[in-house]
Amino acid sequence: MSAETRKAGSRKVDAVIFDLDGLILDTERIAKRFWLMAFKEFGVVLTDEQYLGIVGRNVRDSNMVLRNLLGDDFPVEECRARMRETYYEDIARNGLPVKPGVHELVDFLKMKSLRYAVATSTARDITMRKLELTNLVSSFETVVAGDEVSHGKPHPEIFLKAAALLDAQPRAVVVLEDSFSGIRAAKAAGMIPIMVPDLAQPTEEIQSLAYAVVSTLSEAKEIIEEILGRTTKDYSHGPNT
Repeated sequence: MSAETRKAGSRKVDAVIFDLDGLILDTERIAKRFWLMAFKEFGVVLTDEQYLGIVGRNVRDSNMVLRNLLGDDFPVEECRARMRETYYEDIARNGLPVKPGVHELVDFLKMKSLRYAVATSTARDITMRKLELTNLVSSFETVVAGDEVSHGKPHPEIFLKAAALLDAQPRAVVVLEDSFSGIRAAKAAGMIPIMVPDLAQPTEEIQSLAYAVVSTLSEAKEIIEEILGRTTKDYSHGPNT
């Protein structure tokens, strides 16, 4: 997919915020496989649409989604513990795949003197373990994790906190996301959302919120280059006008 849904206009860019799973790391399909195995052990079969309801959300919010879906009596914590047990056994054995273009994009941001961070719904300890396993800790020194905010995506808090740590105004921040909740959060934060789809292609709603939808991080890099070079009207007036 080439760049889609790009809106007229742009603005100054000082920083870039990355999601982690499904954006930096090619982990969403792995996680889905072990989630569905765990659900099956507990006598539940989820549709793809139902599963997407927990993608990109922190533990608290995804637990709430699952209880609303499966009932208050469903042992969510036990199911999550089983998923984590098998998931981490797998990544300890097989490692974690990094998405193509990550290193090149980070090098580009350094060259352009742009600040950047990770903002993920995943808890801090798990996030750091994943970055260590993939030798990315030194690449992403600024990290905001899902257990460090009061409200998870699609609430904008996590992105606003990351922007503050980067000393960047929200309107001057590009957010790279693969999930619907992440794109909604970036838009609510007043930032520039770029979607790189992973498990699901964007709906019409998500396309209307995204500055662009691209297939790869290499294409995302091209969009950032384009934004940096444009001086047309402010993007805040662009998407729905």
